[in-house]
Amino acid sequence: MTLLLFAALAVAACGDDDDETTTSATTTTEPTTTTQAEEPPPERREPPVGDGQGGVRLAEIGDFDQPLYVTQPPSGDEALFVVEQCGRIIRVDGDRRDTFLDISGQITCGGEQGLLSMAFAPDYERSGQFYVNYTDTAGDSRTVGYERASDSAADPNSARELLRIEDFASNHNGGLLLFGPDEELYLGMGDGGGGGDPERTAQDLNSLLGKLIRVDVEGGSGQVAAYGLRNPWRFSFDRKTRDLWIGDVGQDSLEEINGVTFDQFTGRDAPLNFGWSAFEGTQRFNSDQEAPNAIPPILEYPLGNACAVTGGYVVRDPELRSLYGRYLYGDFCEGELHSFTAEPGTEARDDTALGIQVPSLSSFGEDTAGHIYATSLEGPVYLLSASN
Repeated sequence: MTLLLFAALAVAACGDDDDETTTSATTTTEPTTTTQAEEPPPERREPPVGDGQGGVRLAEIGDFDQPLYVTQPPSGDEALFVVEQCGRIIRVDGDRRDTFLDISGQITCGGEQGLLSMAFAPDYERSGQFYVNYTDTAGDSRTVGYERASDSAADPNSARELLRIEDFASNHNGGLLLFGPDEELYLGMGDGGGGGDPERTAQDLNSLLGKLIRVDVEGGSGQVAAYGLRNPWRFSFDRKTRDLWIGDVGQDSLEEINGVTFDQFTGRDAPLNFGWSAFEGTQRFNSDQEAPNAIPPILEYPLGNACAVTGGYVVRDPELRSLYGRYLYGDFCEGELHSFTAEPGTEARDDTALGIQVPSLSSFGEDTAGHIYATSLEGPVYLLSASN
């Protein structure tokens, strides 16, 4: 299904109706002056959409213990925060490292389980509040809020549980927390695991498994914002257009990437349906499941050397000219970074390999300036920077 968006800009022009003054000798006409808007200097102009070919290098910012995510507070702190799978969050400020939070005794670590992400409240500079998602010792998903004790440390005693989701298998945990453009907190959850959606949770609106969930940070409840997901391993919002992008890990045949406008995502009475497990990508899967009006993927690719898509970001760093305006993603097993022109509702037709590999690509991250990072489960965290 192709969605067409049209925007109209109406410009009204008005003129002055001046009274004419006539004398016996002279009629005077006032000169008119036309003022043209000044063009922004070249360094401030938006780059064109890139071609996805080269011009990028990986700059390692450090080595960590099984890093799964990297992020930055929305304001007031220029440090990076690296989430390690086995329970630590490391604050990186130049050459200095501090253990910001350590909850390793509360989680199950290994495989697809662990401390999976963190998200800072939009008013973090004032409130000091942030949120984490992890797999607890019983194998269930927990979303918990904490408060900052100082710039370099959280208060471990400030834990406040927002959401607990019971799980029945060790895989397909999703686990990314992200504040959207509407300043709502969203959580991506897998279908509970096993293979083939055994409990048929993804199409079940009474279950929070296989969903994108809107989390109430005050009341501690979850509301289904989108469904029909197998394992949304990283989703993101385009910092310019607000569009939603999801990398959803496939079953036996296809990995897929979904993209919709933010208005399409939020401006409906019913949540969007991305099709699993009635469909795997565009292929029919479970015949006993129906997914009417399911949103088809923007891109799908077959398994082979690939095994699990790692969703990324629409690149808005103007220094990365070859990637600007393109959705960047990769695959955990293949490691090759790819991109395509980011157009929600339009099938990707220019998927291009960047020529850079990140072994065991576990996640991407974005800082407040729009710089893009990539994490390897083997330890390194990289900044994507322009190559000369």
